[in-house]
Amino acid sequence: MLGMLLGGTAAAQATDPVIARIDRIASDSSSIERLAHSLLDSIGPRMSGTPELERGNDWLIRRYREWGIDARNERTGTWRGWRRGYSHIDLVFPRVRSLEGMMLAYSPGTGKRDVTAETVILPKFADSAAFVRWLPEARGKLILVSPPKPTCRALENYVDNATEKTRLSLARTLDSLNREWTNRNVRGTGYSLGLGTGSLGLRMEQVGIAGMITSRSSDAWGTQTVFETYNTRAPAITLSCEDYGLVYRLTESGAKPRIMLNLDAELLGERPVFNTIATIRGVEKPDEYVVLSSHFDTWDAASGATDNGTGTVMMMEAMRILKQVYPRPKRTIISGHWVAEEQGSHGSAAYAEDHPEVLKGMQVLFNQDNGTGRILGISGAGLPDAAAHLTQWLSQLPPALREQVTYRGPGRPARGGSDDASFACHGVAAFGLASLGWSYGNYTWHTNRDTYDKIVFDDVKSNAALVAMLAYLASEDPTFIRRERVAPTSGTESQRDWPQCEPAGRQTIPRF
Repeated sequence: MLGMLLGGTAAAQATDPVIARIDRIASDSSSIERLAHSLLDSIGPRMSGTPELERGNDWLIRRYREWGIDARNERTGTWRGWRRGYSHIDLVFPRVRSLEGMMLAYSPGTGKRDVTAETVILPKFADSAAFVRWLPEARGKLILVSPPKPTCRALENYVDNATEKTRLSLARTLDSLNREWTNRNVRGTGYSLGLGTGSLGLRMEQVGIAGMITSRSSDAWGTQTVFETYNTRAPAITLSCEDYGLVYRLTESGAKPRIMLNLDAELLGERPVFNTIATIRGVEKPDEYVVLSSHFDTWDAASGATDNGTGTVMMMEAMRILKQVYPRPKRTIISGHWVAEEQGSHGSAAYAEDHPEVLKGMQVLFNQDNGTGRILGISGAGLPDAAAHLTQWLSQLPPALREQVTYRGPGRPARGGSDDASFACHGVAAFGLASLGWSYGNYTWHTNRDTYDKIVFDDVKSNAALVAMLAYLASEDPTFIRRERVAPTSGTESQRDWPQCEPAGRQTIPRF
């Protein structure tokens, strides 16, 4: 099916000459690989508040202007600024080994010097008073704050090869370990770790710990999920499953291991952050809008290839193609590249707040944010008339794409999870484009393996063609989508209500 599209058969079957030309350009002169290489390999991760995000915003502007498309950066507020440098992490006693690990996002560094400290395990605490009594023992130490995994093998190995006795034993061990660690080691302190070190890190750095060591590995692929710390003095690092287990066992057995850290990082205070907005102005209905939506920010354990580099270059490519084949659209076509989606979709929420005229005139929004796979489904926007329009647009696609994409009716409006929710809550037709998984959730999502080589370029090229076709059809549609809402009859009471818009966070150094 995809081969038909890229090979030109689908183009031959397309009766609309604009759709046929979109298909040919997407296949014959794609810029997807070039864009992805420049963005992911040269600029790299684009975490909110970092110099790399600023470089990326400027890169977007240059690319769009090269194609003759107007683009600008719009300030949305500020974010805590941070610069990541290198992470050198070495076990130096009782033996020498370079450890596989890196700083958590927003971690302070070691001042470009070596810091060597002994490791200790976060104990079990009966209550927060016991934690306070223990705190002086943590001074000058590296604190292990994650439970150790009893195995770093993929769990499917045990499913495929282990005896029932071994499988049951492992399952009991994992359940007991996670439950005990959460309830006694962490909750017993009276603080939380969150996705990284949370308020617990801030409390422990007050007593002068040397740092914190975490580990969040997947059960299937051996990847590391790397989130953030709020520490401002004590560095926080994550280690691979294997090396964390090594250090934990040495610590538990009384070997008093020591680790040497040399971490280059810089906390930059509050820095301005920006959405990048590209626009092809409409000629007949310039105050009505078709919006292509993708978030530009990432976490920074890798280069953010599938979250959301693929969404970014897909929307860029769709705009490039539209500028060639449809330079004078009926309605204005916008591509919004949002900041701070990873921290709650603040960039898109700010744009919606700042541009009521776009909300008023929004014909439709298409958002993509779930990996490299070809688009298989479009989620309902909660508007019956939007369903009717989308069904009509899909019917005009080439057969290969028409058969590929499933639409199940108006359904529910988006309720968080990505940027379409920032617009759906205002009652506009905001559609999420759901992609084939390619193990996105347990392989590349927020991990140290989300890199250029994970992109399935044929799928992304197909997606760019699909979005360009839908944008063209939405722009040419003779009627505007009405805003009457459908009330879902299933789910909890809160799910049956229309989602409420959350205010955009515009100053974002966390306060505890």
